[in-house]
Amino acid sequence: MSTTTTGGRNPGQALDQVWTIEAVRELGVTTDVETAGAILGIGRTKAYELAKTNEFPVRLLRVGRRYLVPVPAILKLLAIE
Repeated sequence: MSTTTTGGRNPGQALDQVWTIEAVRELGVTTDVETAGAILGIGRTKAYELAKTNEFPVRLLRVGRRYLVPVPAILKLLAIE
């Protein structure tokens, strides 16, 4: 049996990881709200609260019940791209 994780990371890794530019770029095209929040220094609960109230610092994509965060938008906010 195999487990697939979002954004090529292990569950819980987002909160513990030191986010480098390369690590953010390696996430791919989109990532989840928890990972994006960790990159931006926002806790999980607050990140979901901001997403729910349309106040998350970058544009979100809503796919069903999931929120996806475009990685290029994170890089742009951080003035990397």
